[in-house]
Amino acid sequence: MLRFALASLALLVASPFLAPQSLHAQAIRTSLVQRDGRWQLMRDGQPYFIKGGGGGGSKLVLRECDGNSFRTWGVGAETAAELDEARKLGLTVSVGIWLGHKEHGFDYTNAQAVAKQLEDARQAVRTYKDHPAVLVWGIGNEMEVNNEGPEVWRAIQEIARAVHEIDPNHPTMTVIAELGKDKVQQIHELCPDIDIIGVNTYGGGPSLAKRYREARGTKPYIITEFGPPGTWEIPLNAFGAPSEQTSTAKAKSYREIYEKSVTGAPELCLGSYAFTWGHKIEATATWFGMFLPDGDRLAAVDTMQELWSGKAPQHPVPAMESLKLAGPDQVKAGETVEAEVKVGSGAGDVKIHWALYSEQGNYGVTGTGAEATPQYPDAIRENGGKTVRVKTPMSGGIYRLYCYLHNDHGGAAVGSLPIQVKGPKTLIKAPAAKLPFAVLSDDAKGPYIPSGWMGDAGSISMDEGSTTTPHSGKTCLKVSYEKKGGWGSVVWQHPANDWGEQPGGFDVTGAEALTFWARGESGGEKVVFGYGLLGIERKYHDSSKGEIEVTLTPEWKQYTIDLGEKELTRIKSGFLWRIGTPDGPMTFYVDDIEYR
Repeated sequence: MLRFALASLALLVASPFLAPQSLHAQAIRTSLVQRDGRWQLMRDGQPYFIKGGGGGGSKLVLRECDGNSFRTWGVGAETAAELDEARKLGLTVSVGIWLGHKEHGFDYTNAQAVAKQLEDARQAVRTYKDHPAVLVWGIGNEMEVNNEGPEVWRAIQEIARAVHEIDPNHPTMTVIAELGKDKVQQIHELCPDIDIIGVNTYGGGPSLAKRYREARGTKPYIITEFGPPGTWEIPLNAFGAPSEQTSTAKAKSYREIYEKSVTGAPELCLGSYAFTWGHKIEATATWFGMFLPDGDRLAAVDTMQELWSGKAPQHPVPAMESLKLAGPDQVKAGETVEAEVKVGSGAGDVKIHWALYSEQGNYGVTGTGAEATPQYPDAIRENGGKTVRVKTPMSGGIYRLYCYLHNDHGGAAVGSLPIQVKGPKTLIKAPAAKLPFAVLSDDAKGPYIPSGWMGDAGSISMDEGSTTTPHSGKTCLKVSYEKKGGWGSVVWQHPANDWGEQPGGFDVTGAEALTFWARGESGGEKVVFGYGLLGIERKYHDSSKGEIEVTLTPEWKQYTIDLGEKELTRIKSGFLWRIGTPDGPMTFYVDDIEYR
């Protein structure tokens, strides 16, 4: 699973390397040995088996559960504090070195970009190699997704070789998304300086050890993410929504993967990192999190504590034995549905809470997670019981009913039920715009405002009144990005500086295209242009979105984003541009942006 969307990528690429507090400390050596056909991780000369979590949840709780390690995905401003916290708690860290992804615009055939990535990795290792909490270097995370050419593996090999030259005290690992067809073979053949293969696995976790052996894997492996089956592995129901397991049922997935592919493969597996050690909104509000937002632990935490320590927790979390609707899951707007939860025994007094939310609408991987969708507290009738009556909203669409169980010992359980409300979706229309509707021209520098600056905003400069060879009239937009690497973006918003919390935007129904003219100062500049940034999770979202990626020429050229089948009743993000990991500073020009 891809852990970083563009916003997180910016932090990892742009953040300075901050020295840890304990630079004077000695590195604790980690090594790999193979005895009698069995791989073993050694730390300070003693056998070390990884019992870890991946995510932003409490590291103190991780330690209290008998965990001993956590994983990061990249080096940034927070790395020093993470390592110091780990040392204080007696934990180790698998330190991630983030590598570029094709979907973020990184090109492994670009020698300059690859060289910069290599130097960034060298700098990260030089900075933190002597910190006593470092366990292993994790070179990349799922960078091979949709990009499995040999140039990716060669770049990883060069980084791994450099890491070994700089730091002889810690092994190298690269992390892949599942085993794929020939990833294991490619790493063995093309990456001799990679010591360990990290694998992120979900639905396929129980069979991973068997499949790794069948792939002729001889390097040791670490399961670097595991948990319940992902949304991409679950069949969708009749109206296109996935059915989410209860947190009680999900805990069984953690146990099965651990027993079959972690402790079940002692000759190959060096340990694992359960995911997500924390809370994350992805696909639903609760799909991958091992904790709730308030810090209450779910059954997966209890399960890992038992697997790590051999002892069940003194105060177990509540068990949700079943959660179901009393009737159909497709109803008319305004109808009442009933649901019932069955609570297991043995967790003490349990408080029950029901909540109805709009569905996320995006069931794919969302990097660092999504925002919470709108909640409908008035829909719940007589909250707090094992049964509930819910009056559905008057607007058509997909909703999700959540049931939460809490006890007095910081334990919880959660389950959810998708519900489709039939009928037209009520979208508050924005004021109608008269077509053609200009976003930028000599005569119009509004009503959309370029106020949504993202990424490396300090490296961006824009001049809406540039007189450098405009396409038409006297002025055009000049955009300069003043650094190598990182990413930047600016969104034209209405109202200004609003990210979906206020009404606004314009109804451009009838427009067939969003057109604009653009050119690069030198030619070859790669830029994404589009509109509609705010997803359905926002209270006031864009009614549609679209974008295109272009390679600019030095001459003006018109570009078109087709709007023929789009819902255009509320466009709040009227225009945007985005660049990712450029080879160096770049400048481009835009003119005559309009809906027509």
